[in-house]
Amino acid sequence: MSLDKNSKIYVAGHHGLVGSAIWANLGQRGYNNLVGRSHKELDLTDQAAVRHFFDQERPDAVVLAAAFVGGIMANSLYRADFIMQNMQMQCNVISNAFSHGVKKLLFLGSTCIYPKNAPQPMKEEALLTSPLEYTNEEYAIAKIAGLKMCESYNLQYGTNYIAVMPTNLYGPNDNFHLENSHVMPAMMRKIYLAKLIHDENWKAIQTDMNKRPVQITAKGKKTRIDGSASKQEMLDALAYYGIHNNKVVLWGTGRPLREFLWSEDMADASVHILLNVDFKDIVGIEKYSSVFYGTSVNGAVDRDNSAGRGGAIPSLGEIRNCHINIGTGKELTIRELAELVVKAVGFKGTLEFDESKPDGTMRKLIDVSKLHSLGWKHKVEIEEGVQKLFAWYRENLRQ
Repeated sequence: MSLDKNSKIYVAGHHGLVGSAIWANLGQRGYNNLVGRSHKELDLTDQAAVRHFFDQERPDAVVLAAAFVGGIMANSLYRADFIMQNMQMQCNVISNAFSHGVKKLLFLGSTCIYPKNAPQPMKEEALLTSPLEYTNEEYAIAKIAGLKMCESYNLQYGTNYIAVMPTNLYGPNDNFHLENSHVMPAMMRKIYLAKLIHDENWKAIQTDMNKRPVQITAKGKKTRIDGSASKQEMLDALAYYGIHNNKVVLWGTGRPLREFLWSEDMADASVHILLNVDFKDIVGIEKYSSVFYGTSVNGAVDRDNSAGRGGAIPSLGEIRNCHINIGTGKELTIRELAELVVKAVGFKGTLEFDESKPDGTMRKLIDVSKLHSLGWKHKVEIEEGVQKLFAWYRENLRQ
């Protein structure tokens, strides 16, 4: 099911790390009829507001890149928010995409959907085979529900909704807020600030903290600290996050292995799939089209399910795990990542690992053979990517 250059494409979450990269990639390919709304303009957890948006815009395709995300600390603090907000957004966008006749939908999930002890590298078939990692269970359950919504709509109604599961992402427009950022941007900002403290570059520290104020909690009270605070207040706030004069304390042992994908590579893979891959291609059954689309009227999808599809076709067997892993298929330890960040920042101080803090899953490498079979491979290696991210971060502080 092709989309031409005039197709209207709604990118939900177009200001975020994922959405902004997909938006830019579509533009580079000549797809400029793009629609986006900031969170202030459209709250995707508001069912009536989402329905009104779809009534007005009537997009041909949807990229659902909006999500409530964060690292281990955020997952631990905001468990209810992670499951509720993500489920609300997904339900609202997917249900309205269906009711408004959207031709193609791309759902962005995460490889945290896989069990904590899944065989490595993790194939798509590992989904739901054993318990999840406790620290991100709520977010993972929400994302599993999202991919199952896509799969189930396809099976019941013959829609063309595809779910992709990117590995750990990093790149332009990353989230560097210390309370809820992922491992690489948090690590990079901490190491950079520790260097600035040692250099006594208070102007740069003030600029950084004005750009992204930090919040500390003491005796049940939350306090917001920005660049207008005193030196001691800033030092105390940064120490709260393990940032000291020429020393950084990171959570865990540093031994967990992680895979990282440059966000612009992820966007290129996602847009490649959006434009070139249909659900029938993933399922790998040639007769899928005739079974699911053959009884539609005047080429339209049979939304009343009058053909009696009912979500399962015995002749096709069980259809599941239709999502696609997106990654590099390569990994490194958190300690090795920290060493790359130290090199990029030019940090000469000390790194310590607080082993009393959780590591999370010890290994999360994905199998990307399905992605490769669909005609896409990554371009940016981690060594280059860390340098590119720090250059972006420094440039962004000047703006």
